[in-house]
Amino acid sequence: MIPEHQNHVVTTIETIPPETVTTSPTLFQRIKKVFNRELLLTLALGQVLSLLICGIGLTSKYLADDYHANTPVFQSFLNYILLFLVYTTTLAVRQGEENLLAILKRRWWKYMILGLVDIEANYLVIKAYQYTTLTSVQLLDCFVIPVVLLLSWFFLLVRYKAVHFVGVAVCLLGMGCMVGADVLVGRQQGLGDNKLLGDLLVLAGATLYGISNVCEEFIVKNLSRVEFLGMMGLFGSFFSGIQLAIMEHKQLLRVQWDWQIGLLYIGFSGCMFGLYSFMPVVIRRTSATAVNLSLLTADLYSLFCGLFLFQYKFSALYLLSFLIIMLGLVFYSSSSTYVAQDPRVYKQFRNVAGGNHHHVADHTSASRPLEPSVTYTSLGQEVEEEPRIRVA
Repeated sequence: MIPEHQNHVVTTIETIPPETVTTSPTLFQRIKKVFNRELLLTLALGQVLSLLICGIGLTSKYLADDYHANTPVFQSFLNYILLFLVYTTTLAVRQGEENLLAILKRRWWKYMILGLVDIEANYLVIKAYQYTTLTSVQLLDCFVIPVVLLLSWFFLLVRYKAVHFVGVAVCLLGMGCMVGADVLVGRQQGLGDNKLLGDLLVLAGATLYGISNVCEEFIVKNLSRVEFLGMMGLFGSFFSGIQLAIMEHKQLLRVQWDWQIGLLYIGFSGCMFGLYSFMPVVIRRTSATAVNLSLLTADLYSLFCGLFLFQYKFSALYLLSFLIIMLGLVFYSSSSTYVAQDPRVYKQFRNVAGGNHHHVADHTSASRPLEPSVTYTSLGQEVEEEPRIRVA
């Protein structure tokens, strides 16, 4: 005869509800988890940037080829003037620590260097087209991606997972596929009169781009988007104006001005201003690395436009390369990065496309004082008076 308490135990075991048994997620559930709203929004924002770069390239090509207006410094100068008028003046009318003069007193020399880096990055890559081939520029310009990865690793303390490196490799494979398609269809490759000099200019420009992008990521995530753009407008317009007066004033005087050239300059300036204004928004949501991976599709958009505008030859490899790059972006954006300095607050700076992006908060933190938010480098050593996040 079974004792009463043993019979109760047997009965309890036999009446376990079947729904409590855990089951592994189905394939559809896993795909749905990866392709969430945040991932799709991240991909879409990156492609908006690529389309803006496509507009910049098309207007520059029309100015250079049809109207012989080779004025890259003047075109950049127009963009910096717009940044100055919108964002620098915004800083000038602010009060307190976010005022223009207060920012200049604390960090003027850092923004001066960053402005020079940004100006020369644009100039070197555009200048390289005069000496090397289009294929070399497209391939070597991808050097900005390992530069951003290394700088983010050592200076921003960002740590990556294996899936991020796989995503980068897939994106670069797609870029190689696009260059291979260019060779197969015989698209104009440029003169290549001094290929070594041109290649070195591209590598130098890509390195400066990487430095500028990583600094931008730090500033927009720890300081302010308006501060970054305002300082770029101030120092960019100043130094590009000097460079314009020294190097390009004769070419500017030879431009045969009419309403069509005026519209092209307006179109270029509008796309460039949109790129500079919108890129910090995307970098704040993702990272400098994710943005540069997204920009790999810009050349493909230019090619697709060239099929109709410049009678480029079509190749199915162009579509294949676009799909490969997008696949690489999905790989990279499907998982979060984190900051090694303090893993408890990595969500403030992570790639938000991989999942829930709520601020790091804990119900127990309400009863404890807040700690200052983590910063990466010495650019913003001042401790924030009002921390942006809670640390458990």
